[in-house]
Amino acid sequence: MPSIFQNDEEGRKAFDNLAGKAVAWILNYYQNIETLPVRSQVKPGEVYTHFPEAFPAQPVKDEEVFRLLDEVIIPGMTHWQHPDFYAFFPANTSFPSIAAEILTAGISAQCMIWESSPAAAELEQRCVEWCRALLGLPDGWEGAIQDTASNATLTALLTAREWKSGFRISKRGFDGSVYRIYASAQAHSSIEKAVRLAGFGTDNLVPIAVDEHLALIPQQLEDAIQKDTQAGYLPLCVVSTIGTTATGAIDPVAAISAISNRYGLWHHVDAAYAGTALMLEEFRALRNGLEGADSFVFNPHKWMFVQFDCSLYYVRDAELLIRTMSINPSYLMSAQGDAVKDYRDWGIPLGRRFRALKLWMTIQLLGTDAIKEKLRHHIALAQIVESNISLDPRLEMAYPRSFNIVTFRLNEKLDKDGSLTRTLGQQINDSGKAYMTHAVVDGKSLIRWVTGQTYTEEKHVLATWHLVTGFIDKLVIA
Repeated sequence: MPSIFQNDEEGRKAFDNLAGKAVAWILNYYQNIETLPVRSQVKPGEVYTHFPEAFPAQPVKDEEVFRLLDEVIIPGMTHWQHPDFYAFFPANTSFPSIAAEILTAGISAQCMIWESSPAAAELEQRCVEWCRALLGLPDGWEGAIQDTASNATLTALLTAREWKSGFRISKRGFDGSVYRIYASAQAHSSIEKAVRLAGFGTDNLVPIAVDEHLALIPQQLEDAIQKDTQAGYLPLCVVSTIGTTATGAIDPVAAISAISNRYGLWHHVDAAYAGTALMLEEFRALRNGLEGADSFVFNPHKWMFVQFDCSLYYVRDAELLIRTMSINPSYLMSAQGDAVKDYRDWGIPLGRRFRALKLWMTIQLLGTDAIKEKLRHHIALAQIVESNISLDPRLEMAYPRSFNIVTFRLNEKLDKDGSLTRTLGQQINDSGKAYMTHAVVDGKSLIRWVTGQTYTEEKHVLATWHLVTGFIDKLVIA
């Protein structure tokens, strides 16, 4: 039996040695991360072939594990914490959050009900309240920590389904009524997936037209609701977005809340990425209309320097959520009853990690002032990118900068079909020196440059700008 499999003096010493090597490896990783290609350069199947068909029956040495980590696994990783990572959205972390994740793994608690880990439940409740105040959300909202916004959105649709059907669907199944869900065409793909998984059928996800800023048009929403009602459908839910994935567009939440309340729809607000910006007073206007919404999600693991996964889901009426999700087998009955919050009743999974620890520890050790300062720094870096693009006649902004999201392309005179813009994006990513994502909006290609990685500084942005313009020089001449 390997000594590290035992909780005795020899086993703890072996773990101390292994943990020391792991922490040293992490420190070295961050010290040298800028020397690594941002996006993995391996080909499909290249990593897979390095591993045998079966696990070893006997333990291998630590040195062999770390050798494979360095020589096989790391070359096959895209480095999301690299300062030149500008793709997708930032899934940024911080050293306090990494430390908290280590502690969480060490405690290794199953936090499904209060009794199984009282401190986890009560710290989660307090963290949810703190973040509610930090973002300026309505006082009456309650919430819980979910794993991702995708699960939070599915939870919202399931709750809306039961609320609208008088909690009949969860018992009897669908009765032939056709429910309709509304969102703009710019909404995240998780909305469509949630509609599918909740049993509504994706044909009943109604896309609502957007304006020139890619924000949902309220009158178009109201028209669609009226048309569906006249056709015998049951309008159920509208999903608005604060910070769409492609361009960071912002839907008019106040107007959508007014419509949803007037026609009796559930209003879910997807602020998964940009919700963190609500803590900045300069974005306080984004809170307008939230008091009329029914649910809201934002991800501290995207732009709040908390380790993935950590998604905060809030509801206006917690009883509707609990009634939708609660199942009470005898082995989960608790003597505390209504005196405590059993968070397994606040979401889909029974099993729950101690996510509140990293949220609490990150904010505790960084402080909200430093987090706000870093957010403003990222926005300032995006303003530098925006300024440089506006001064280069070969480029154009695809859409106005939103928060720290810049979208750009080669201008139409140089690139009528978008092929050069696509090539530019490929060259940036293939270089390994930066990573950005390509998107197509209204049939036109664009490149997304998101300055939100924890350790990105002005020097990184300027070096990447030099890289981009160097590729453009060659593309335009060609």
